[in-house]
Amino acid sequence: MSVITIKDKRFRLSITHEEIQEAVKKVGETINKDLADTNPLFICVLNGAFMFAGDLMKIVDIPCQITFVKLSSYEGLVTTGTVKEVIGLNESVVGRNVVVVEDIVDTGITMEKIIKSLEAKGAADIKVVTFLQKPAALQRDIKIDYIAMKIPNDFIVGYGLDYDSYGRNLKDIYTVID
Repeated sequence: MSVITIKDKRFRLSITHEEIQEAVKKVGETINKDLADTNPLFICVLNGAFMFAGDLMKIVDIPCQITFVKLSSYEGLVTTGTVKEVIGLNESVVGRNVVVVEDIVDTGITMEKIIKSLEAKGAADIKVVTFLQKPAALQRDIKIDYIAMKIPNDFIVGYGLDYDSYGRNLKDIYTVID
């Protein structure tokens, strides 16, 4: 489908499933090389990163663990600027090498909060891997160690990303038309 409708918005196909999988594979292979022998704890940021984390973990073949946190910062098409913790971290990160797995970094506000929280909890090293980054939207000075794809500052859905909780299940990524 080249154009879909979700609720009151139309979206056009912008990134295919095949392009997504190739980008995930490249990032996963780089992580395997860079983090071999570090026994990282991957922290998947729900809800959006669940598909990316699942596919990434199929590529990552080094000894590691994965856990999940749930944060919220969006309402409809826009970020609120406030990050709310819905489900917190249950594992200790003291002395651990941590890899935060995010679906998209746009403003960087959420990632900044996550990094500061992990530093305060005693993580030895913090890496960030994101499926998508919107360089034009970045408002914070944060380091993103692994970026699968860079995209324009458009609203998108699919592959875990949503519009009012719809569209997460789409295997491709779509950009809002109107």
